[in-house]
Amino acid sequence: MTTAPPLWEPLEPALSVRQVLTLERVQAGEPEVVAGAGQLDRPVRWVHVAEAADVGVMLSGGEMVLTTGVLLAGDEDKQAEYIRSLHRAEAAAVVLGLGRAFPAPPDVMRRAAERCGLPLVVLHRPFPFAELTEEVQCRLVRRKFAAVSLSEAVRTELTALITSGAPLQRLLDEVARHSACPVVVTNLAHRVLATAGERSAVDDVLRDWERIARQAGGSAGDGWIRAELAGRGERWGRLVLCGHRGDRTTGRLLAERAAEALVLHRMLGGSEAAGWEEQSAQSLLTDLVSGVVPARQLLPRARAAGLPVNRRAFVPLVVRDRTPGQLDRTLRLLGLPGLAAQLADGATAVLLSLARDQDAEALTAHFAARLRSGQGAPAPVVAAAGTRIAWDDVPAGLREARHVADAVADSPAVRDLPAVVRLGDVHLRGLIRLLRDDPHVQTFAERELDGLLCGPDEDLLEDLLSVLRTYLATGRNKSRTAQLHHVSRPALYRRLEAIQARLGVDLDDFEQAASVHIALLAHDAQQR
Repeated sequence: MTTAPPLWEPLEPALSVRQVLTLERVQAGEPEVVAGAGQLDRPVRWVHVAEAADVGVMLSGGEMVLTTGVLLAGDEDKQAEYIRSLHRAEAAAVVLGLGRAFPAPPDVMRRAAERCGLPLVVLHRPFPFAELTEEVQCRLVRRKFAAVSLSEAVRTELTALITSGAPLQRLLDEVARHSACPVVVTNLAHRVLATAGERSAVDDVLRDWERIARQAGGSAGDGWIRAELAGRGERWGRLVLCGHRGDRTTGRLLAERAAEALVLHRMLGGSEAAGWEEQSAQSLLTDLVSGVVPARQLLPRARAAGLPVNRRAFVPLVVRDRTPGQLDRTLRLLGLPGLAAQLADGATAVLLSLARDQDAEALTAHFAARLRSGQGAPAPVVAAAGTRIAWDDVPAGLREARHVADAVADSPAVRDLPAVVRLGDVHLRGLIRLLRDDPHVQTFAERELDGLLCGPDEDLLEDLLSVLRTYLATGRNKSRTAQLHHVSRPALYRRLEAIQARLGVDLDDFEQAASVHIALLAHDAQQR
């Protein structure tokens, strides 16, 4: 698999003191580093020729100062103060041309520069400083122009992706491809919202994310480049290039343009940072349910998403008739650590992470009761699997909870179920859900229900199926069935007689009624 080349070229490395000293024109002056040799990798922002003794007050940092020292000769106090003032101004280095003022390296300046850690370079053969300033300034100007071009190229490409409707992940994948390092987007609490990059490298970053996140702000020397995500006067997240190994200016430009693109993506899409949190949880829980990615490999992502995973008890749930946002707000209200995300079938998966000494069943029941207490909304179905102690068992637990939720979704007596439905509550309905795609089961259901599945009057058939469904689900309770369908007992008897006539069965016979009930459960499961 080949990787597409970047649409822009990275900047040349920043010009350092060491690189300036290797230039041909500088080498002609026979340079010698007499102090601060350990600081030669300092970047050079500009070059100044200055003889004034108080030049330090005119600098803004990063300058390489060229001088003959003509105004410093014979005054050791001035020489030492000159070096100290350059150090205070954060100059990159000072280059002293030996000649009439200083035929040899001045010892006072050398000692002062060594104490300050300021590179002091002497030129044993004089040459016109103008030649050096011209070459260095040209290189610096070219690099500044390249930086502007790079900035526009990055902005153009990412904006094109946004206007074409690219999702958030596509933007991050492009940034990761061009930066050649993992990319992480977090909220202000360092909770990971999205990642991109080579999977193994991302996992390495996420494995110890809490410690890394605390240090990311101050570890610039290790290639950690952070850009704030903010819009409309509000800061709501961060984008981090993790371990960027290229030129820092290139990395900084890329991070800043990427941050701008993410903010624009959020504003144009009308999404909120909370929506990104939901996407992060959805990706994690979907991968857990599918089993495509081993649970052990998903552990760093869960930890980075803010889910406590060390020495915890996990309760897998699947909830119907509530959105992930509603469930997440309920979790926060109750102080329950967990993630909520919508699955492909419209149900919402919830993974609670509890301390092992907490009562998982009681807390789950409290969570379900809180959901049911909402006014103006149907009571949700809360399906739960058994508590899992090992993280590797969580995927099976989520699949079990989804199976339970699917099984009870077909039941006409949902209101009669307990607040938290478990595998032991679904009985035959759960088995039928597992076997619904078996061709033998499908054939059986069609044969048993043929008289109610095919006919000219679809409305009548649908009404008879509904009555049959309720009658069997209530244990063949005629009074309850008539009440639920708002019909009189005589009217119900006529419908039951019509059903028996069409199916050719006697519903008072237990075996025949059970056969029809199983067929109806299979039919409903297949229709869903």
